[in-house]
Amino acid sequence: MMNSPRAEASKPPTLAPTPPERPCRNPVPVKTQRNPPASERNGTQSIERALRVLRELAARGEFGWRLSDLATRCDVDKGTVHRVLACLVRERFVQQRAADKHYFPGPMLYELGLSLTGYAAFQQACERRLAKFAAETEAIAWLMLRSGNEYVCNVRKGDLELRGLMVHVGTRRPLFTSVGGVAILQTLPHLEAENILADNVQQEILQRGDGRLDALRKMRDRSHRHGFGVNLGDVAPGVHAFAVPVCGADGRGVAAVCLTGLPEQFGEPRIDAVRDALNEVAADVQADAHQFLGALMQVPGIGTLDPAAIDKFK
Repeated sequence: MMNSPRAEASKPPTLAPTPPERPCRNPVPVKTQRNPPASERNGTQSIERALRVLRELAARGEFGWRLSDLATRCDVDKGTVHRVLACLVRERFVQQRAADKHYFPGPMLYELGLSLTGYAAFQQACERRLAKFAAETEAIAWLMLRSGNEYVCNVRKGDLELRGLMVHVGTRRPLFTSVGGVAILQTLPHLEAENILADNVQQEILQRGDGRLDALRKMRDRSHRHGFGVNLGDVAPGVHAFAVPVCGADGRGVAAVCLTGLPEQFGEPRIDAVRDALNEVAADVQADAHQFLGALMQVPGIGTLDPAAIDKFK
């Protein structure tokens, strides 16, 4: 094991890896910007319900949902959700496991995604870069993509075992629960970031209660002081995490490169080295995004850094 950087994070909201997720027992309906008032729906309610069901299924792809729990979560009556699911199963957007009748994302979602050839090439390039980064730092390297007020884990590389780290490829959670999400929030206009934070806090309280809010605030405050995402065991004891944003042409964060490890690897004196190494990888990811996705993710702000940045870990 090498000695790694510890840091103190930057601005808005961010968390380190969240505690292990268990199958949902008492789901609570979440009313966010994804549930607009009826007056704004203009006849699209059925489509919105189907999309909400798909979104919730994707958020718990590892565990699946029971019909009753999913209906509660979506705040829609069970009969309506059952009809939506029946249609989605027929069209292969959803599948049902015979053993326990749980519903999961279906193969049609994957098949449709194959048409996004640029994203597939971008994914492969990022996987290669983050695998190399994880090996060089002996830690876990991630790429998280912004998805509205949430993040989706796009790449996870590294073999380090960390207790309580239950974020995998496809995991979807509120931005403020991850150090990567905090790094993204730091790039947004103040009002936009505050609105997202309010939505994220509401989701957190509805799903988990208010027990983690102080820890999450501590992570955000630490990140603000350091100017990038820093979590020194603030949310999950014994886990240190760091992140820098990858921005789009408008300067807003569209993704974040993250590094997670142990306190003995990434102590306080290594913060600057960690940030330099993350910026180096983020610059490469931005170049990949520009190559495969066009100018969408190209931004001024992540420049070419010292090529020896990662060597500081060794």
